[in-house]
Amino acid sequence: MASTPYEWLIGTRYLRSTHRRGFVSFVAVMSVLGLMLGVATLIVVLSVMNGFERELRSRILSVTSHATLSGLDGALADWRSVQQKAQQRPGVQAAVPYIEAQGMLAHGSHIAGASIRGVLPEEERRTTGIARHLQSGRIEDLQAGRYRIVLGAALAQELYAHVGDSVTVIAPEGTATPEGVFPRMRRFQVSGIFHSGMYEFDRGLALVHMADAAKLYRMDDEVTGIRLAMQNPFQAPLIVRQLARALGGGYYVSDWTMAHENFFRSIQTTKTMMFVILLMIVAVAAFNIVATLVMIVKEKQSDIAILRTLGAAPRSILVVFAIQGVLIGLAGTAAGAALGIILSDRLQQLLDALQRLLGVQFMDASVYFMSELPAYVEWRDVLRICSVAFVLCVLATIYPAWRASRTEPADALRHE
Repeated sequence: MASTPYEWLIGTRYLRSTHRRGFVSFVAVMSVLGLMLGVATLIVVLSVMNGFERELRSRILSVTSHATLSGLDGALADWRSVQQKAQQRPGVQAAVPYIEAQGMLAHGSHIAGASIRGVLPEEERRTTGIARHLQSGRIEDLQAGRYRIVLGAALAQELYAHVGDSVTVIAPEGTATPEGVFPRMRRFQVSGIFHSGMYEFDRGLALVHMADAAKLYRMDDEVTGIRLAMQNPFQAPLIVRQLARALGGGYYVSDWTMAHENFFRSIQTTKTMMFVILLMIVAVAAFNIVATLVMIVKEKQSDIAILRTLGAAPRSILVVFAIQGVLIGLAGTAAGAALGIILSDRLQQLLDALQRLLGVQFMDASVYFMSELPAYVEWRDVLRICSVAFVLCVLATIYPAWRASRTEPADALRHE
């Protein structure tokens, strides 16, 4: 312990620039900058992946039901008893019936396919957040027999339809007549437009009253199924399966994790691969410390020899140069973590400024499902990145420090 202060003083002094050894200090600064950029890049990329997953999950849960229970043949006849038993199930916040089928919507010469969902307006607010995302109109404007429809923003834009316009909904099933089979169709008035922020729903979903959907698709008193809202969305897979078994089976169950399983699986896979790939950048920056310390050891051969002749043990020489590598690693890792956190926090503002400067939109909602670039810093990731980076830096100091400790005073001073 008594020898630690002079080892610390010598190790830190060797990192400071002098008029003869400024190049060595310059290389040390470059090693710090390289490590800083590697750590910052890794934190920003993982933060974007975390933010994308978090935002995607939040938007999905805000516009879709947590779970659904439907008949195996696509129709549920005794849905009232199923709804009552589902509402009594612990963990179920709401259970509402729905009718959903594919259809074609036409407005003038513009045609688009979408899912037509029949809902009960007074209960829609209890299961999804679409009612809170209406840009115009109210969900309560959907009244039985009035044949009104609420369109997603992207769907309305593709149809060039506005509130008050009439659109024709064409069901895929046909009606047999003496003149042949004609598709069933009905004219609906656009009473509202919603914008959820999820292109999948904004482009592919339209809401009508459940009674109107039942008449259009000839469901009579049947429904497609029951949509469930859970108190804890992450328990939806367990609760809906327990409910199906309690009802005696014979139901098709689905939940939000199944419906969007590929999204979250691809995000996790991409996140893992990006961590491994970008970690190589950190490793390269950490290994630059080897070159830096080797240059310092070569530069300090005579100083090492003098320290050895004064009684410094090989272990002390090793500690002197290990301190330099550890300090470079600490400085680069800490600076990289700070820079990465700051960039992640300001990433959307930087992206907006770059888009305005270049006049280019980098985030297309039709491709990335959202028009913003969210970033969420998870401290667990920051700790993992910093730990791995620092360990790599410590490993990089072993060889140069060991080489310095093996220096023989006579050999080093022979040509002095």
